[in-house]
Amino acid sequence: MLKRGYKSKAWSGPQNWRVPLLLLFLTLMLVGLFLLFQDEFQRPNLSDVLKKQEWNRFDSVVQLHPTVEFRNGTDIIWQTPESPKAVLFLAHGCDCQAVNFWDQSPECPNCVGLPEDRLIVLNALARQFAVITISSAGRCWQLNEEVLIVKNIINWWISERKLEKLPLVALGASSGGYFVSVLANIMKFSSIVLMIAEGKFGLMNIKKDYPPTLFVHMPKDLYRQLKIDEYVNVLKDKRIDVDVIECLEIPLSPNTLADRIPRLGQTVSAGLFEFFQEKGFIDDKGYLKKDGRALNWKKALQEKKSLLLDKRLLPHIQEELNLAFAYHEMTSVHSDKIFKWFESHIS
Repeated sequence: MLKRGYKSKAWSGPQNWRVPLLLLFLTLMLVGLFLLFQDEFQRPNLSDVLKKQEWNRFDSVVQLHPTVEFRNGTDIIWQTPESPKAVLFLAHGCDCQAVNFWDQSPECPNCVGLPEDRLIVLNALARQFAVITISSAGRCWQLNEEVLIVKNIINWWISERKLEKLPLVALGASSGGYFVSVLANIMKFSSIVLMIAEGKFGLMNIKKDYPPTLFVHMPKDLYRQLKIDEYVNVLKDKRIDVDVIECLEIPLSPNTLADRIPRLGQTVSAGLFEFFQEKGFIDDKGYLKKDGRALNWKKALQEKKSLLLDKRLLPHIQEELNLAFAYHEMTSVHSDKIFKWFESHIS
């Protein structure tokens, strides 16, 4: 119950209520403006994300000439630069294989060279990292005996190349991220990167010398963001160095796909951008309205007879659309930060 005299005290004169009302009005107006434009505050600017990124700067200085081997029932594809300073193990996601990381070549005729995957390899080789990729036995990585199999393969490969004195690091995406998080608990890494994966920290007894861990994720995936926040605190409580990189959505432009995908010409890239506009797949600023996997753009593209597209590049385009929407996809966009993380923990 209000005390007697409360109303008259609060409203005793115009000078007492006009200022609070004005402040309330201004506060509500600012909140409304923030809500109206919050996407613009959060979204990266086109010039910041695309024009400042030299997507293919390593293509001219690094050539992919991998060696393909078959061991323990799986493919191993690797390349070692001159005077390597570290070894990088890359673990793919579900429905992927080691061939995704490497361009098709005489050395690897079955290689696919998906744009984000290959750019990570190019970044690594340009920085003098020896790179080893291994295919999972099944559709996704298994967290039981396959962990020991891969550990033995990596150790064998390092021994064969006489690279034992070099630091060992790892990057795993999605299923590969879970796999790397478990592998790092039984194998010595200088540091690891878990991409679009929160790891399996809730299911294992984390060893005291667990490696420094960098999470690279897409905050649109709210569940994964919450789990990463939780595990960041878990690792910090154990005095393990940890950091996070967030990947936001990227707008498409007429030249985006041509810049990202080798063998996809500028004409086709511009035609695809126009096609996406016609179908309403992107908004007036080039942002995808849905996840690339949900657009059904491949079926719609069959109607576009005038657009001559190499069907072998459909998976490459799919990867870039997934990346642009930024919900769940391999990404090389923050390669500079990722390799600075690796390099900062090389002893």
